[in-house]
Amino acid sequence: MPGSRISNFIASRGSMPRKLLSKFLRERRVGLNYAPGHVDDGWATPPPVTLADGSTVQLMKDGESLKHAYDAISAAKSRVCLEFYIWDNDATGRAFAELLEKKAREGVRVYVMYDSFGVITGNDRTMFQQLRRAGAHVSEFHPIRPWESNFAWKPYCRDHRKVVVVDDHYAMIGGHNIADAYAGSWVAANDLQPNQLWRDTALAVTGPATRHFLWSFVRTWRYLHHGGRIVRAMHVGGLRLPESPKGPRVGKAKFRNSTPGPALEPQSLGVLATVPTLASPLRPLLHNLIRRSTSNIRMTMAYFAPDDELIGELCAAAGRGVKVQLMFGAKSDLPIMVTAARAFYERLLCNKVEIYERQHVILHAKSITVDDETAIIGSTNLDYRSIEFNCEISAAVRSPEFAAQVNALFDHDVKYARRILHDAWRHRHWRDKFMQFAISRVRYLL
Repeated sequence: MPGSRISNFIASRGSMPRKLLSKFLRERRVGLNYAPGHVDDGWATPPPVTLADGSTVQLMKDGESLKHAYDAISAAKSRVCLEFYIWDNDATGRAFAELLEKKAREGVRVYVMYDSFGVITGNDRTMFQQLRRAGAHVSEFHPIRPWESNFAWKPYCRDHRKVVVVDDHYAMIGGHNIADAYAGSWVAANDLQPNQLWRDTALAVTGPATRHFLWSFVRTWRYLHHGGRIVRAMHVGGLRLPESPKGPRVGKAKFRNSTPGPALEPQSLGVLATVPTLASPLRPLLHNLIRRSTSNIRMTMAYFAPDDELIGELCAAAGRGVKVQLMFGAKSDLPIMVTAARAFYERLLCNKVEIYERQHVILHAKSITVDDETAIIGSTNLDYRSIEFNCEISAAVRSPEFAAQVNALFDHDVKYARRILHDAWRHRHWRDKFMQFAISRVRYLL
C-alpha cells in the first residue's frame, strides 16, 4: 500500500491507538480479506457474470468464499453435497459440521465426501462420526488404513477436489479447504494472524450449470460405494474435449500437433472433473489454449512443477509476442514445491516471461486466463500429482467480462508480490541452483 494512503488513513482518524495501527498495517501488508467488517486489503468481490444459459459465475477470494458457501448451506431446502480434501477439526471445520448436522436433522439430505489422507487425525474422524449420527451420509475416499478399504487399496491416489453443491442450483469450487487457515474469521472467530492465512481463489456458480458439478459428485460417490472406475468428464457444459492419446507418461512430447484443440462455446462454462490417469484430458486443453494464445497469458499457481512441454509452450508463446505473466508463492506449506517452481525460472526469464512471487502469505490459488477471454479456476495445480494421481475439478469460463475480473485479481496480487528479475536471478547462490536442478529431476515424484 502506498505510504500516502497510510498517511491519509491515519490523518483522517486523528490519534490512533498503537495496536489498531499495527493491525491495520499488518492487514494491508499481507493483502488478505480475512474477516467481514475488518479493514481489508481493498479488494471488493466483483458482481456475478451471467452466461448464455442463464447461469451466473462469481469470483471469490480468501475466506469470503467459504462464508458464501456457508450461507448457501444455511438456506438449503432439499440437498447438500460437499467434497473436500482437508476438513480440519477447528473453529471453521466445526462450524460447518454443526451446520450440516442441523440441516440433516431438519430433513435436508446431506452427503459428505472427504479424503482419508487430508483428514487423517482421530479428532477429525470423530467429527464425521457425529455427522453420521445426525443422519448425514458420509464417505471416506481411499482409506489410508488398508483394512478399511472396500475395494483395492490405492493410498497414492487422492481426492483433491473442493466442491459444494446446494439444492442443485448453487455450486462452488476452488482451492480452499474447510479450515481456519482458508476461512480466516469469515465463518468462525479464531486466533490466527493474517500472515498465517492462505491466499485462495474460488468460483461460485448458480443456475443450470451447477448440474455438471452435481454429476461429478455423483460419479465419485458411486465409485466409493460400488467400485469400478471413476468416470471422467469429457463432454460437460460448453466444453468439448478430444480424447487424450495413449502413450508415454507426462514429460514426453506426445501432444504436440497430435490432438485437435478443445472448443468452449462463447459465454459458457465447462467443467473438467479429472481422475487419476496418465492421459488426463486437462493437459491437451491447457496446451492448446496456450498454443493458440495471441495476446496474454496470466497464471496464478500454488504448486508449479509441470512437464517440459508446458514450459516450452509458455516460452514459445512469449517468443511470438504474447505477454506471459506467472504468479507463484514465495513460501509454501510444502517448501520443496517453491524450489521445484524456481527450477524453471531461468529458462522462463530467458524467454521474456514475467515471474512474480506473492509475499507474506501462503499462496494456494489456482487460476489461469488466456487472451482476456477464457479463465480457468479450480483445485488443479500444475504438477504431476494433480495431473496424474489426484481427482481434481476445474471450470473453464469463456467470458471476457469474467476473465477481466480474474485479471483484476492478478493485478491486485501483484501489489503484494516481488518481481523476479533475470539479471539478479542469474547470480543466485550455487547451492540454490544445485537444489533446484536436483528437485526438478525428481518432480515426477512430488
